[in-house]
Amino acid sequence: MSLLIYAESEQGKIKKMAYEVASYASSIAKQMGTDVTAVTINAENPETLGQYGVNKVLNVKDSNLNTFNEESYVSVIAKAADESGANILVVSQSANAKYLAPGLSIELEAGYASNVVALPQTEDGFTVKRNVFTNKAFGIAEINTNNKIIGLSNNAYGLHENPVTAEIVDFSPEFENSGIEVESVDKNTDKVSIADAEVVVSAGRGLKGPENWEMVEDLADVLGAATACSKPVSDMGWRPHGEHVGQTGKPVASNLYIAIGISGAIQHLAGINASKTKVVINTDEEAPFFKAADYGIVGDAFEVVPQLIEKLKEFKAANA
Repeated sequence: MSLLIYAESEQGKIKKMAYEVASYASSIAKQMGTDVTAVTINAENPETLGQYGVNKVLNVKDSNLNTFNEESYVSVIAKAADESGANILVVSQSANAKYLAPGLSIELEAGYASNVVALPQTEDGFTVKRNVFTNKAFGIAEINTNNKIIGLSNNAYGLHENPVTAEIVDFSPEFENSGIEVESVDKNTDKVSIADAEVVVSAGRGLKGPENWEMVEDLADVLGAATACSKPVSDMGWRPHGEHVGQTGKPVASNLYIAIGISGAIQHLAGINASKTKVVINTDEEAPFFKAADYGIVGDAFEVVPQLIEKLKEFKAANA
């Protein structure tokens, strides 16, 4: 039994979630007495995966794969699984991986468990613990197919260094080109992405208008955080739709989630339940978000947030 991971990258940079997937797979490999192979696509510095226990990297370089395409990527990763002889594939729960996993499940005739939050139990079969019901409960799933795909919930396992020297192998599989041509891609390259962020600062209609968002961005800058927003805010055009978090937006699984002026509709809570610590700032002490929060501040954001920023700056200066 051997393991393969798909180590995602963006614009050549390997994502933090890829190192988490590597850490997780390395722990499984220790349990089973085997090695970990990774497949990367147009990634720079693939050898850095060795820091987290990856023994071998199948390094794919092809300009036709510069833009994500489900069909082509499924073909490449499936061929990497064949090349490595792996029967366990571990992927993240990024937006791209969620597209890939079902296709890979078909291609590899593999059982797929998503939103996994712990190492598999192999004493009696192969079972995994996973988040269910929009992260409100846990379920135990058994994968009884020979080939298995695990979708590791983002930020569920963490980064665990296990340094080895990764062997880098150029891998050039044939794959089907879908024929789709991408004319342009617009990205915010100067900001922390919501998917990779340890801390997310989010705000809602309580900010009263887009002209007040500088306060949110200032707090995010101090914390090294990503900025996000509620659905009404993106619908009104105050913030880009790419910042909308919730059940109908992007899911968040950060270590710290700060909600400013967000009431806490069930759709929003469903998208952020996986965050470890939730802090709410709201003038309405009856806001539903307080029931889900670990810490709550009943107060005016325009008074609380500037004081919080000032105190954080003082703390950072004193501990620099």
